[in-house]
Amino acid sequence: MSFIKQIILSKLKNVREAELLAYSRQYQFDITQPEAAKIAAYLKTHQIDPFTASGRAGLIRELAVITNPETAKKANQLFLELIRSNGVEHLFN
Repeated sequence: MSFIKQIILSKLKNVREAELLAYSRQYQFDITQPEAAKIAAYLKTHQIDPFTASGRAGLIRELAVITNPETAKKANQLFLELIRSNGVEHLFN
């Protein structure tokens, strides 16, 4: 696994509730404090693979359960945009 992939996975595993709330404001998402806590707990306790389409789809499905389908769709769109804008498309299938 590449160094960049390890950094991304580490960030996801260690994201805090407060960071998620700050990102939600920055990127105009509507999530509540309890939702942010559930998302952070899910990321800490589940093995996810954001580098594959099936891994991302599972994560987005779980996000839709925790929040709602519209928020999950926005999160997926933002994720894809961030991948492109940071030039790391080659890391994601």
